[in-house]
Amino acid sequence: MNAPTEFARAVCPHDCPDTCAMRVTVEKGRAIKVAGDPDHPPTQGVLCTKVSRYAERVHHPKRLTTPLKRVGRKGEGSFEPISWDEAFTFAASRLTEITSREPQALLPYSYAGTMGLVQGDSIAQRFFHQLGASRLDRTICAAAGAAGLKYTYGASIGMLTEFFEESELILIWGANPIASNLHFWTRVQEAKRRGARLVAIDPYRSLTAEKCHQHIALRPGTDGAFALGMIHVLIVEDLLDHAYIAGHTLGFDELKARAMTYPPSRVAHICGVEEREIVDLARLYGKTRKAAIRLNYGMQRVRGGGNATRAIACLPSLSGAWRDRAGGLLMSSSGWAPVDAHALQRPDLIPGWPANQPRVVNMNAIGDALLHPGNDVFGPKIEALIVYNSNPVAVAPDSECVAAGFAREDLFTIVLEHFQTDTADYADLLLPATTQLEHFDLHKSYGHTHVMVNQPAIPPVGEALPNTEIFRGIARKMGLQEPALYESDEEVARTALRWSDPAFDGADWDALKQAGWIKLKLPDAPFANGGFRTPSGKCEFVSARLAAEGADPVPDYLPPHESTDGAPELAARYPLAMISPPARNFLNSSFVNVESLRATEGEPHLDMHPGDAALRNIGEGDIVRVYNDRGSMQVRARVTDRARRGVVVGLSIWWKKLAPDGRNANQVTSQALTDLGGSATFYDCLVEVERV
Repeated sequence: MNAPTEFARAVCPHDCPDTCAMRVTVEKGRAIKVAGDPDHPPTQGVLCTKVSRYAERVHHPKRLTTPLKRVGRKGEGSFEPISWDEAFTFAASRLTEITSREPQALLPYSYAGTMGLVQGDSIAQRFFHQLGASRLDRTICAAAGAAGLKYTYGASIGMLTEFFEESELILIWGANPIASNLHFWTRVQEAKRRGARLVAIDPYRSLTAEKCHQHIALRPGTDGAFALGMIHVLIVEDLLDHAYIAGHTLGFDELKARAMTYPPSRVAHICGVEEREIVDLARLYGKTRKAAIRLNYGMQRVRGGGNATRAIACLPSLSGAWRDRAGGLLMSSSGWAPVDAHALQRPDLIPGWPANQPRVVNMNAIGDALLHPGNDVFGPKIEALIVYNSNPVAVAPDSECVAAGFAREDLFTIVLEHFQTDTADYADLLLPATTQLEHFDLHKSYGHTHVMVNQPAIPPVGEALPNTEIFRGIARKMGLQEPALYESDEEVARTALRWSDPAFDGADWDALKQAGWIKLKLPDAPFANGGFRTPSGKCEFVSARLAAEGADPVPDYLPPHESTDGAPELAARYPLAMISPPARNFLNSSFVNVESLRATEGEPHLDMHPGDAALRNIGEGDIVRVYNDRGSMQVRARVTDRARRGVVVGLSIWWKKLAPDGRNANQVTSQALTDLGGSATFYDCLVEVERV
């Protein structure tokens, strides 16, 4: 007799604004199909190519299913299986010995391998806080943009995604939603059918840019100048909503003075575009009532990313676009969710808190932090590292430096993982973690305004355990008595949200758990009458908080660290700007080992403009070496005008061990940080390319 088919509801855990609801078909305890939930309004029954094959990832033949202990040299990936009791005992022994001498010698390293609040940073953070471990500044992806929004709007908040369908003009700025925000793209397509004009602003003619009415291919890292040029035109031609500016903004005179130094002629030179492109777009924007901006994180991964975000975020308040629900800007909606971070992570568990604050290590500088310990910059030597929800040897900048740091024989490293990644090869202890279909979690979104519950659909594969249970197991063996470490996953989730917030409209945990999701109650046009979350309650063109921190309070353009303007001598040696946006079939490094997706993606390649290729005697399909002072990689050239002149594009991010030469784009990226937020500067990178 055949086993009955079961259906379960789940939530996509990956680092994508869509945060889709999933329906899982289960037979004999095995997920055989994962599909979009048609009942969830943002998902509408559709998943991206990657997540529609999620069952293939969950039941992958190389899935880690038992704890492993290193037996070879670091980086070789040689392990032997051990029991969970042995693993917890080994971990506890080493961590107790290290933290009893210096708690800050222990460092966590995690990011968005899961976006879940419970399996992300609940019990894990409580564990590190209880020990007084070093803290990690989790800034690798979006911190510059988040800081820009914080100083301008007060939080990561913006217009509601569903109303882009009604927009008459949509600027898709630093974004490729076909690859990384599919459900937003369906809204854009509906707007296009209704007559909206679509404009892509991006150095690369992406799949999205190809389907827009206009593509403005500015130089990488010059978005702030472009926005200030648009502001200049809006002011000079009086395409302003004076009443909105007077009632709901702060610092117009100072912004005007700054923008007057960015006439279109100057901006055209900085950005490498035609002057008319700036003027015409500014006029169209200023004259269109329902003008919307979808700003994404590509444009903020450069030195001036925070200031660029601030400059762009000023535009809807100048034109009055916020008055209409189909106008405004969206970069992230995550700030709308009433998450109680204190209850979730319990920083009060830090010994001596709040007076005692352990040192903070920026995750983008992990290479230098591991290789240059004990100095005034990094503080105590890092002797133990626990990596979860991340693959830093592949994804962190300046990869040669990162790998060298992980190779230290005196560094005790624990890695929680689904697969034996590039980072896992350096582990002393490799622990199998559950995937989203095997554990409980709670999710907010940064692309819509639903809060969602993930229920386990299948039993854990092999001996895999949830992240939370792994940290509980280590804590028990260490003899830690704090009750907060042993709360159940549901207890953690229940207290992680501020239920008294008006956005919940009287709903409670039981209602959320039963329904699977709750849409937050928010105004259709959230800033039609002001009400920003800044100290002034206004859109702050001038930020007193930035001034108090010694930073420029008015948005400005900062040339990239690596550019003709920022570093002319370096640019003479390495004249090509390289960006490494996500490949359509990968999501960071999470799906690179899924054979069907990797086969579709093909192999690592580099898009080059025909003019740049001809100067270097490079033809279509040639193997080329991409290099700078930090390192090099070999990829196959694609000669195409999708890359603008002077820019090369390496779609990323490959596991190094699955790339032909064992390297990826982060061989050449740097550990330099952004102006605001301490974020990574992946797209602020000069290289040279030669035929192999």
